[in-house]
Amino acid sequence: MNTPSGAGHDGFEPGLSAIVGERRKLINLAYRLLGSLAEAEDAVQETYARWYAMSRQQQEAIESPGAWLTTVAGRICLDVLGSARARRERYVGEWIPEPLPDRTEWISGRAGDGGTGGPVDPADRITLDESVNMAFLVVLEAMTPAERVAFILHDVFRYPFAEIAEVLGRTPAACRQLASSARRRIHAAQAPAAPADPVAATVGQAGRVRDFKEAWEAKDIKALVGLLDPDATLTADGGGLVGTVLRPVEGSEQIAQYLIHIADKAPGLTLLERKVNGRPGLVAQHSGVTVTVASFSLTDGRISRIWAVRNPEKLRPWTENGQS
Repeated sequence: MNTPSGAGHDGFEPGLSAIVGERRKLINLAYRLLGSLAEAEDAVQETYARWYAMSRQQQEAIESPGAWLTTVAGRICLDVLGSARARRERYVGEWIPEPLPDRTEWISGRAGDGGTGGPVDPADRITLDESVNMAFLVVLEAMTPAERVAFILHDVFRYPFAEIAEVLGRTPAACRQLASSARRRIHAAQAPAAPADPVAATVGQAGRVRDFKEAWEAKDIKALVGLLDPDATLTADGGGLVGTVLRPVEGSEQIAQYLIHIADKAPGLTLLERKVNGRPGLVAQHSGVTVTVASFSLTDGRISRIWAVRNPEKLRPWTENGQS
């Protein structure tokens, strides 16, 4: 597989710095493929382990080490996706991708590092764009592993199908069909397209999220209903480790009542406006500890989807604040 234009490796020497320099791209690829920061980091670690397991002669025989790393990472992610489907069938409640904090916020939590080259969390390396917003990642979960790999590599990372075929072990024509099938799934799910004006869309969503936060804090059920689309859905992910609803809550009134119930049950809950996967969201803290990270999707100016991640294993970048 050749690296897409703009990131070529002609005459690339398999030195340590150059190989490690591929890490950011691999983390970005693996997170989009797996929807899990922890699994993405594991996949990339395994990719590097395979590289360093080769002899120097074997490494030097590889024309493009960056391309080799991408191909191997893609194959590892494909295997992980296959096993993940079985694991998620046994998952307690709904499964939601791991939410990502804003990169600048994560780095600000690492005050004292001072750029001295200390450990860098993979969250620092994720490029936040429309391909990692929660609505998009949730739709990806409905795809087969092969569809997801073909779609992400081609439509997001712009690899040609001839090179994707090396990852999937299929013909380029078959890979083209897989990507096409994935696009149909996205259209069928009515996944929001990238906004024409991302800045305006972000500002608009930030305003709605702020209104939502204030209505929730005031326990104003009428205001909450007014901010929600009548057919809105709230999905929570506790992973069986913390209490939460096991099935989606549907309808604006039902969601508003549920939120008021939560506010009554958890006095002292602090709501913070934060970027989640690059879009305005909310973080709920109790006694200074992050207990929930919520993502939102809007339809015609109203909140139509809420994804609330409560599984503590998925909140590591938020709870550790980069200071582990």
